[in-house]
Amino acid sequence: MSTYTDAMNKFTKSATAFMEHVHLLTEARDAYQMAMTASASLRHSLDAGNQALRSLMTQMEQVVNAHLGEASLERKKPEALKVEAIRTNSDSTPPDGKFLP
Repeated sequence: MSTYTDAMNKFTKSATAFMEHVHLLTEARDAYQMAMTASASLRHSLDAGNQALRSLMTQMEQVVNAHLGEASLERKKPEALKVEAIRTNSDSTPPDGKFLP
């Protein structure tokens, strides 16, 4: 009988102590759910922002490439500039008597 009484007293004491703190388990579970919801929302916002940035960068690259393409058509070809420079440097005196820097 003393074994039973000791076991019952230990059980009652432990169960009572546990019940006093069981609300912490519920609070922890609720906080976990809130954190997971906030994390998913933040991840979604960051992904949407990244996609918007990538799209804007692609548009900027297209505009820059189109603009540089137009600008290069208006300039002389690099080969023509090299030929003129070689002729000027190979002559001892240029036709106008001036040396290019």
